[in-house]
Amino acid sequence: MTGEPVQALLRRLRALQGERAEAYRLLEQGHRAYLSSAPHYDFPRYRQLVHEITVAFSSISREVLCLAGRLRDELARPDLAQHLARLQEREQEKLQLTAQLQLARQQAQDQPHVDAHQQEVQELKHKLIKTIEAISEILQDLKYDSEEVE
Repeated sequence: MTGEPVQALLRRLRALQGERAEAYRLLEQGHRAYLSSAPHYDFPRYRQLVHEITVAFSSISREVLCLAGRLRDELARPDLAQHLARLQEREQEKLQLTAQLQLARQQAQDQPHVDAHQQEVQELKHKLIKTIEAISEILQDLKYDSEEVE
């Protein structure tokens, strides 16, 4: 039966999602520090942090895609592999929205009198919340569908 190998892969996925969460925490912390250095932003330090986080996200994404391939090809679970593909799409969207939100926050800070910047920050926060909810739903579907094999 494929139950135990599937569960082992899903445990690894949970660990990778934990690594993603930590990377987002570090990115947010670094961005707050960057914004607090205004008006003479410490861009080189922030750029280095973004580079390191990008490398981490890339590594995590490659491993998740590898897990999806194993679920599909070795363990005959294309349904679970599809959940991982959807997860990757949403995680990519989350990363793009996070970058857009950080830029919008800087613009809102630099030009507080421009209402459009504040509005953009709020719109991006809303989109980010919706994306995070979609990620949670995918993970819940994955958990439910994987329990059927036990």
